Amino acid sequence: MEAKKNPKVDVNLKTGMFFNIGLIISLAITLFAFEWRTYDEVDSGNQEVVEAREESTMEEPPITEMPPPPKPVIQDPEIIEVPDEEEIEEEIETKFSQVAEPLKKQEKVEIKFEAPKLQEEKTDEVFDIVEDQPAPDGGMEEFYKYIGKKMKYPTQARRMGIEGKVFVQFVVDVDGSLTDIKVVKGIGGGCDEEAVRVLEEYPKKWNPGKQRGRAVKVRMSLPIVFKLG
Repeated sequence: MEAKKNPKVDVNLKTGMFFNIGLIISLAITLFAFEWRTYDEVDSGNQEVVEAREESTMEEPPITEMPPPPKPVIQDPEIIEVPDEEEIEEEIETKFSQVAEPLKKQEKVEIKFEAPKLQEEKTDEVFDIVEDQPAPDGGMEEFYKYIGKKMKYPTQARRMGIEGKVFVQFVVDVDGSLTDIKVVKGIGGGCDEEAVRVLEEYPKKWNPGKQRGRAVKVRMSLPIVFKLG
């Protein structure tokens, strides 16, 4: 008869447990091997990218060194000797004496100033506008009153019913007399001739016109009104 083994030391009873342990260990090694390879590949790739970025960022522009500025040249001040005051006064006196000598020798020159001759104004010139206009002695109102009293209405003009203004032109001479009397615009019917007659018989003289304070001839025009009453 075969002797029975002690069940505590029976190896067959623990085969399942050892199998499971071995399986777990093999699976762990396999997983570890796969994880190690992928980690190395990824890590190496990332490291290359990081190194490339670091190289691009670390590039710095070249620095050019500026030459040092030139040192300023310091010149020593020049010392000029000034002669004594006595020597300077002597030189000035000699120069003035040299200039004064030829002036003393020059002859005296007399300068005479002659006033420019004024051109005499023409007395025959007749002005139309002057600074002081001529006016009849007693004023224009008295002059027209005289004309109204002395003027006679022409018979022909009265019969034909002629009315209007006769414009008479004349020259007031330097002595105040009326000259060169003529009609520049008439109405006819004997009125023009009557206006000239009344002015020629005016007994008083006018105050002559003046230009620059001097009496001159002045040409004037006046209207004489003819109106039937």
